[in-house]
Formats: sequence, C-alpha cells, structure tokens
Amino acid sequence: MSLSIGIVGLPNVGKSTLFKAITKKQVDCANYPFCTVEPNVGMVAVPDKRADKLADLTHSIKKVYATIEFVDIAGLVEGAHQGEGLGNQFLANIRETDAIIYILRCFKNEKIVSSQKKIDPISAKEILDTEMALKDLSALEKRLRGLRREAKGQNKETAKELEAVEKAKELLERNKLLFENIDNDEEKILKMYQFLTLKPRLYLLNGREAEVTEKLKEQFKRNQWPFVVLDVLNEFEIGELSPEERNELDVSDELNLDELIKESYKLLNLITFFTTGPDETRVWTIKEGSKAPQAGGVIHTDFEEQFIRAEVINWQKLVEAGGISSAREKGLARTEGKDYIIQEGDVIEIKHSA
Repeated sequence: MSLSIGIVGLPNVGKSTLFKAITKKQVDCANYPFCTVEPNVGMVAVPDKRADKLADLTHSIKKVYATIEFVDIAGLVEGAHQGEGLGNQFLANIRETDAIIYILRCFKNEKIVSSQKKIDPISAKEILDTEMALKDLSALEKRLRGLRREAKGQNKETAKELEAVEKAKELLERNKLLFENIDNDEEKILKMYQFLTLKPRLYLLNGREAEVTEKLKEQFKRNQWPFVVLDVLNEFEIGELSPEERNELDVSDELNLDELIKESYKLLNLITFFTTGPDETRVWTIKEGSKAPQAGGVIHTDFEEQFIRAEVINWQKLVEAGGISSAREKGLARTEGKDYIIQEGDVIEIKHSA
C-alpha cells in the first residue's frame, strides 16, 4: 500500500526542517514565508526491529520495510481557501495525501519570522482547521445543488449520498472536522470527494519539552487530539551525526523521529504482517480487520483470488521457537482459512492455486 502523509502548518514552523530530518533530503528552508512552493516528496522506511529479528532468524538476503511518502507542503495562511498565499495550490497538494501532520510552533526564537503576532499553537490549529473546512464547504455546496436535483428521482443510492453530504455540511458549519464525527458508512460515501477535513491528523508540537506547557498538553489530551512533542531542529542536528559521534555524545541511536513515523502509520488504522525466508524478509501493511485472502492480495493480486489457506504464526513465537520447523513441531504455526482476520505481527505464508 502506498501511503502519503502531508506535513502542513503556518509559514516558518519547521515543516521543511522536519522533512529534511525524516528523509535526509536537502530542501530549501530559508527564513521567509512560501519558500516551499512545489511540494517536496520523500519516501521513508518505517523502523521495525521485528523485521530485523526475523531476517536474522531466516538468514534473509535482504529486508524490505514498510514505507510512507511524506509530502512537505508550503505554509498556509488565513484566506488560503480563497487563494491567499498560493492557498489553492497548497490545499490541492493536501487533498492528494492520505493523512496530515500539523506542525504547531511552540519554540520561541525571535530570529525565525512568525506569521502570527504571538506563539499560539491552538490558534494556529484553528486557522488550519478553518481554511480546510471552508475549502470543503465550497466544494460541498456545489455538489449539493446537483444531488438535490438527482434525489428527486427516488434513487436510493443518491438519497444516501445526499444525506451524508448534508450531514457533512452541517458539521463543517459548526466547525467540526469530518474525520472525527462521521461513521464508517458515511466515510465510504464521502471518501470520493477527497475532503480535507476527512483526513486523520497527528499534531506535532514543535519545541523543547520546557516550551510545551502542561496546560497545552492537557488540552490536547482532553480533546483526544493525538500529539507528539518534538524539538524538530534538535532531531535534525542529531540525525546529521555519525554513529561514532552519537556514541561519544551518548546520544541514542533511536531518534524521537522514529516514534513520529510510527504514530503517523497508526493514523490510517493500519497493521503490519510479515513474510520471511532466505531470499527476503518483508513488512506488509493492511487495514485493521482485513482477512487472510486480502493479505494474500497485498502480496500478489492473484493470491487473493486463488487463495486456499494461510499458515500463520506470531513473529515473536517464531523467533522464540528458533525457526518455522521447530514452531510447527511445537504446534505454534496454525492453518487458517478465508475468514481469518490478520493480526498485528503475524508471519504468514499464503497457499494458493495461482
């Protein structure tokens, strides 16, 4: 599955620095608004020590991690939904992503130009939310007129779509984000519209721990807004160090950025499963709740249609058993059919007639 996450925020909040830290790409992050115009795109491997252990166990020639595409999108400003600050282009870039990371500035640095009069993460969040909601409302109102005409023909599917779109309009007019306030059936209907407020989001509070107040963190927890606290500039600078330099400075090899990447992955309700053998160990991604044939289809399209059964074992049990042969002898490997729901960390082998 190809996943794309947009990095968004007001101008000069650390978006391009985060992008560089994550992808190790060199992008222009000069100290003025709208430095980033065309979105920078980079593929990032999702760290997974389970894959490393499985590869060691089966002596795999290569390892293939799951990946995420990060898109560094230029800063939004108030009025972006009307085209202010190249807003139409930037909002269109966001529309193409699966999920969003909001970078909210908490750091205090007078040398870095701010588009706000004061550092206010909640106000910045509200500006971003509002611009996306207004853009969605504009698109939604155009579609509503056509839907209301079509619904007069008593078409049941059109009536369902109209009901979902009218609910979306009501929510947006009440300043409610769609992804937080609709059910699965409504999401399936609205997904075709690529609404900006339908995309799940993670909030990155950019600053040192001392610059992110407990009051702010409590507000995010109370509203169930998923967040991480990260000093983006510090992470970037640490990422530039060699392993030897990190060792001398007693800096951990696992950066906080790794946790950000993992949290981004969770935004889309994805789980991981593995295939492993002498040729390769590979991490695969699939929607939570998917069944074994669908997992086969992720590996190869023919495997879903020609699925017979799957041999399944939890990765940790496989490692502890010392190999698949030993795991079979101990009864740890199971044969599962078409109704088996894939679990996080499963190692599977698909039997098929393809």
